[in-house]
Amino acid sequence: MNLALHLLRAAVTNRDGPALALGERVVATWAQLGERVSRLAGALRNRLGLRPGDRVALILPNTPAYVELMYACWYAGLTVVPINSKLHPRELAYILEHSGTSATFASGDLAELVNGAVAGTTTPSRIVDVSTAEFQSLLHCDTDAMTEVDENDTAWLFYTSGTTGTPKGAMLTHRNLLAMAHSYFLAIDSPSPGGCLIHAAPMSHGSGLYMIPHVLQANTQVIPESGGFDPVELLTLIDRWPQASMFAAPTMVKRLVECRTSDLRWPLNLRVIVYGGGPMHLVTLESAVARFGFRFAQLYGQGETPMTITGMRREMIEAAFRSGNRSFLTSVGVPQPAVEVCVADNEDHPLPCGEPGEILVRGATVMRGYWRNPEATNDALRGGWLHTGDIGVFGSDGCLTLKDRSKDFIISGGSNIYPREVEDVILRHAGVDEAAVIGIPDEDWGESVLAFVVIRTGADVTMNDLDRLCLENLARYKRPKKYRFVSELPKNNYGKVLKTKLRLWAKTS
Repeated sequence: MNLALHLLRAAVTNRDGPALALGERVVATWAQLGERVSRLAGALRNRLGLRPGDRVALILPNTPAYVELMYACWYAGLTVVPINSKLHPRELAYILEHSGTSATFASGDLAELVNGAVAGTTTPSRIVDVSTAEFQSLLHCDTDAMTEVDENDTAWLFYTSGTTGTPKGAMLTHRNLLAMAHSYFLAIDSPSPGGCLIHAAPMSHGSGLYMIPHVLQANTQVIPESGGFDPVELLTLIDRWPQASMFAAPTMVKRLVECRTSDLRWPLNLRVIVYGGGPMHLVTLESAVARFGFRFAQLYGQGETPMTITGMRREMIEAAFRSGNRSFLTSVGVPQPAVEVCVADNEDHPLPCGEPGEILVRGATVMRGYWRNPEATNDALRGGWLHTGDIGVFGSDGCLTLKDRSKDFIISGGSNIYPREVEDVILRHAGVDEAAVIGIPDEDWGESVLAFVVIRTGADVTMNDLDRLCLENLARYKRPKKYRFVSELPKNNYGKVLKTKLRLWAKTS
């Protein structure tokens, strides 16, 4: 089944209902959105010459065009490559070249940035600026019939880094994403027609994927005019739109709780905030419930099995609060119905409750594999299970608690930061001998980056030097917020840096 079929159904069954809004203003009914999507799909095929299976990159902030393009690509049998618009140009260029995109949609300054990023590469991608007349002209092309796809065709090619820092493209099929949507209804929340999904989190990540179950229910897709997260704006939109749902990182929930704008009413329209993408501290959840009531649901997932490993519905969180079950509230919930979840030892043997091990997942939502990377695919999916690299433990009540991340990646503000990637940049400085990066607790962002650096004898290196180097080569959110200069890094007998020891150092400084 082509995922675009859901939008076409809504265009028939809810023709005059609001489909797409920018801020408080409706910009398209479902009938209008259906027509725009079919015209865009026709343009992708007949004007840009794309063929089923071709990759189309979206490097955009949250914008109505994101909705139109995502479904137009599926309508035309194309693969969407969602790319974080905050990435460094070098990162953008790598993903565009590795994925072999045939067309890239960006806007304004981002379009110029992408043009600069791909200059001198072999990337053949045509770049279209959605803020120009060229894009508007695509919306006037003739409509075309929806392309039939196989359920195992790739719909969403999501690039997620590993410990090496080299991005890998997780291939999510139409079947994977439909199973994810069904799992959302059963395990996370059950939105009904007449509601909305507010896209305050990046549509290149979870918010974009959660569009799928909400389109199934013909819920309005609401894009903040700011294109992102602003607490005052968000509270205003919740006040405007009925049965409001949204996906948020814990840091966003914290900022929303702290926003005390006096001229806004308590947001009665709020249905649910689904949080994930990082640890939610219990004190933050307690404050959120005190402010907004039991309107929170949780999920735990990865790009390779999007939003679908474990979760807890609003009712489960409320029951845990009322019974004082703190251990449940600090867990990531119970396995979602679309998957099997196992905690295993180093040889993939299942472990009993109470014993920590690597979290393994298999089921209908698990990726087909990594794009053009059979070695990484075989490693990640060995034995028929997705090896998450996360360490967890099952409780006797069936809930899963995360203990550590064997891949050592850092989650800051809902975005993944991979230490090796940052370390490689710091080591480019001629005066740096060694570097090791860890995540440390951060009240605002969940985690922030701390770099331990060993300076070469006689070299003169300052924190400003390293900060400037990181800004030149990495997205701003990935750079260390703190640096510590040390005489040596702690290592085991094999020469491996002991990051557990570094975490202890961080606590005692």
